[in-house]
Amino acid sequence: MKTAIGVAALVLVLAGAGAVGLSVWPIGTAVTLAERNGDARRGAYLARMAGCIACHTDVKGGGKPLAGGLALKTRFGTFFSPNLTRDADHGIGGWSIEDFARAVRQGVSPDGDPYYPAFPYPFYAVLSDKDIADLWAAFRTVPAVAEPSKPHELSFPYGFRSGVKLWRAAFLSDAGLAEAPDRSDAWRRGRYIVKGPAHCGACHTPRNFAGARDAELALHGSDALPDGGKSPPITTAALKRNGWTHNDIAYALKTGLAPDGDAFGGSMGDVVRHGTSFLTAGDRKAIATYLLDEDEEQP
Repeated sequence: MKTAIGVAALVLVLAGAGAVGLSVWPIGTAVTLAERNGDARRGAYLARMAGCIACHTDVKGGGKPLAGGLALKTRFGTFFSPNLTRDADHGIGGWSIEDFARAVRQGVSPDGDPYYPAFPYPFYAVLSDKDIADLWAAFRTVPAVAEPSKPHELSFPYGFRSGVKLWRAAFLSDAGLAEAPDRSDAWRRGRYIVKGPAHCGACHTPRNFAGARDAELALHGSDALPDGGKSPPITTAALKRNGWTHNDIAYALKTGLAPDGDAFGGSMGDVVRHGTSFLTAGDRKAIATYLLDEDEEQP
């Protein structure tokens, strides 16, 4: 009996020590921006492309722009998007542009805490200093909303935020976009949008037991989206096999209508409604160019 109690006590001590160790484990790197003067109009466009407005605005609940509160239900629990308005107490009004850059590109809060990967910062890592400055300028134009962010409702042990550091160590990659001098400007622009701000792979790539994307099956579709739905494969081979053309893709991203006249539903309908429908014709065509002509570049 005493031995069992001793073992249990030792386990608790080790678990406590591990938790303390994780909490003080530093993550992220210091940020120095080469560009700090942003274009708010370009930033607003980029925010639409990146899904910032769609994810951080509870439209159905009557929420104000970027005030957060949108629920994302997953097998780990329910995440709620935070307030991104200029409110100093409940939003990002007390942040610096460096804080913002670190959060967006590295997934690290101003206090050094990791953000859950429900926030697609692995995709935003490709954003340039100019992109960050433009987004920051756009966010600074949004009126402050004194609405506290809702706490996440996560099952044990996922509510232990410092544990995300282990997830980052195991699955987070800092690989950027490789040079592609032999590709067209449209292809490179499309790749930047798809693999960066538009984070298409967040929904169109299957995930493992820990919720990390399977890089070897990038854009091969998923049978387990957070909303309970499925996403189709959007690899070059799959799109060509199903008869998609460049014009079909560009038109679908504008209207939400597939070539057979069927309308996108679920989360993709929201992506079109709040995001891709606002993109320029050139950017929609660039996405189509990359998806249909990417060959074996993908993961």
